[in-house]
Amino acid sequence: MLRRFTPVLLTLVVVVLGVTALAARPDSSPPRRTADYVVLAGVAGLRWSDVDPQSTPTLWRMAQQGSIGSLSTRSAHRPTCPVDGWLTLGAGSYAGWNGSRRPGGCPPAAVTVEQPDGIGANLPDQERVVAYNADRQPWGTVPGSLSESVRCSVAVGPGAAVAAARPFGRVDRYAPALPADPAGLLGSCVLSIVDLGTVNGTDPAGRRADARRADEALAKVLAARPQRSLVLVAGVSDTEAPARLHVVVADGPGWEHGWLTSASTGREGYLQLVDLAPTALTALGRPMPERLFLGRPAVKVEGRPDDLASAIAAPADADREAAAQRAVAGWFFGLLAAAQIILAVAVLPLLRRARRLAGPHSPPPVSRRIVATVELLLVAVALAVPAALLADAVPWWRGDHAGAYFAGVTVALIVGATALVRFTPGHDRTLGPLGAVAGVATLVVGADVLSGARLQLNGVVGYSALEGGRFSGLGTVGLGVFLAGSLLSAGWLAQRVRRQWRPMVVVAVGGLAVVVVGSPYLGADSIGAIALTAGVAVAAAISTGGWLTVSRLVWATMAGLALTIGFAVVDLRRPVEERGALGRFLTALGEGTGGLTVHRSSTANFQTLVNSPLTVLAVVGVLLVWFALLQPWGGLMRLFGIYPAIRAAFAGTALASVIAGLLGGAALDVAGAAGALVVPMAALASLRVLDHSTDRTQPGTGQPRPDGPEGGPSGGDPTGGRPDDGGGAARAGGGTDAAAAASDGGGTAGPVDGGAGGPDAGTRPAGRGATRVPVARAAGSGVSTVTGAVAGRPGVGTG
Repeated sequence: MLRRFTPVLLTLVVVVLGVTALAARPDSSPPRRTADYVVLAGVAGLRWSDVDPQSTPTLWRMAQQGSIGSLSTRSAHRPTCPVDGWLTLGAGSYAGWNGSRRPGGCPPAAVTVEQPDGIGANLPDQERVVAYNADRQPWGTVPGSLSESVRCSVAVGPGAAVAAARPFGRVDRYAPALPADPAGLLGSCVLSIVDLGTVNGTDPAGRRADARRADEALAKVLAARPQRSLVLVAGVSDTEAPARLHVVVADGPGWEHGWLTSASTGREGYLQLVDLAPTALTALGRPMPERLFLGRPAVKVEGRPDDLASAIAAPADADREAAAQRAVAGWFFGLLAAAQIILAVAVLPLLRRARRLAGPHSPPPVSRRIVATVELLLVAVALAVPAALLADAVPWWRGDHAGAYFAGVTVALIVGATALVRFTPGHDRTLGPLGAVAGVATLVVGADVLSGARLQLNGVVGYSALEGGRFSGLGTVGLGVFLAGSLLSAGWLAQRVRRQWRPMVVVAVGGLAVVVVGSPYLGADSIGAIALTAGVAVAAAISTGGWLTVSRLVWATMAGLALTIGFAVVDLRRPVEERGALGRFLTALGEGTGGLTVHRSSTANFQTLVNSPLTVLAVVGVLLVWFALLQPWGGLMRLFGIYPAIRAAFAGTALASVIAGLLGGAALDVAGAAGALVVPMAALASLRVLDHSTDRTQPGTGQPRPDGPEGGPSGGDPTGGRPDDGGGAARAGGGTDAAAAASDGGGTAGPVDGGAGGPDAGTRPAGRGATRVPVARAAGSGVSTVTGAVAGRPGVGTG
């Protein structure tokens, strides 16, 4: 009766763990009103490297007494040119100015500002800009949403006019430049937006001069600021490609001596440009517009160093790291894809010759040194992504040759990790390297997530603050590696226990992984948690053997749906501004705007599919598996038949990675990252299981056991020693264990499900002490049979 309800109980366990992890939220009380006036002062192109006590003394003092952070200026266009940045500031969502753009650069801001009455202004192009963002961009952005949320706003300068213009083009109060005494102008409305100029170019002297002029204008603003006001200074845009991180400073009551952060970043010291509009409204105590901003209000957190120079060094260093990451990531993934292709080609002849035929025409075996070298290379390439993640613990980006330093650190870590796997106990077993690599990858990514995911932010295999998509938790590559490593680890551990306990092991390990991925304190990826839940359910369902039947698929689907529904119910009960991605999507569906979310996701999937090098990794992995490893000579079907828990882990990984990528707008990136770990290990394990396919036990040394797959003691060692990877025993009389387990499509008979199948999965690979017996192969069956043995000479027979 208990076995009958095992799928139900396991499904409930996974769902409860997942909903618990996703529902828990850090205590984040909404910010309260802190000011009667807000002044948004923007400087296009201003970076923290431009700020120092000599060139920008006013901004230096303001940063000393206020809160600071790094600003990601993502908009609808890349790079974010000044006119795009000002438009995004006033929209509170990603926006872009219509018009021609030269590749990689920013055109002159051709903004027409009319002053028909001398008080306000009018932007005649505003209606076309609103239509462009509504029809051509997937964000549903309405330019001018910030000014529409207050009764009156002031704009100083053409850039500020773009931010302050209402959707129909009207600017309430406008001045082309700061007057000698701007106190009256800044105090006339609760919201003022001021264009302080632009810091442009790469020449240090020119940038210092531009920053000095902006600082002098800021001094006039601060001298005339109204009482009880919040002043936000932001580097609102880039001025040329590539994108960089910029300055953001908040000064006012309640913003003293801290770091700036928001719910949209979840990382102290980081804000997005779209966060500034909701920050201004929240500080004024005004409600958000009906169409929600993409950004979230900024808050201050403690922990900033007292010395401003030390505090500024952190965001300046983050800007250097993000810039170096962009340059290095492309060639790293390109080299990784090339290495995977080369190894895939190199493995093919080894697979063809690994399983030797009986008779004089069998090709000679490949040199053991060559096979060992290829195995080490497969381990190394599988560990490349975890090593690259760990390399960010060393500040390689600070040198003049950042790419060379990163390459050196990563290669050293790959060599060290490969040596660790090589000398791990049990390496000579069929599943030894697979289990070790999966464990190392899971521990590296898991330890980083548990410690705050600091290695992933601006990391080569992590995510970049310049992109503005994610600032905390698990990134796309980290998610792929973690779900692959955790499911392979679960399969490897499950294969070492009795059949009836395997689903419990898979659920225990996989459920813990779901918590790590989905918890907002850790991975903060609800979509990844839902996808991993489906993968764990599938792996648990087929870990005992057999195929993915309709009933098992139903249970796996029900687990994913139950988790999704449970989290949706919890998420929809939260306030609108605190909902996660799933809750916001369901809210949009109820309001009739869910099509925008679907459009954004499909657009992101297409762009990622055609532009990402991880797509190449995913495609190469599928080709190698389908056209080589799954062939009768490829060994993967034999591996799956002998080790059903490993087959379950592979199936769960494939399902989870595809779901996570498509639903998360990452196309095949998650699958490519998972494949970078899984495919080399599948090739290595296939090589070994083929290499062991002609091993035989010696007659009379096996332990007899009762009939049936679960009867009697289990052990892969013919001498009755420690159980092997799979745990099955050789039958007394020898010579039939591997033959019974060799059916490439099997997995349900006793020795096959038992896992070890004698020396086929044994502790000693061929050529290292095992006794070989020539065998005759049944035509067309793919199953070897022993035809005889010489009495008195165990292990030696005639073919």
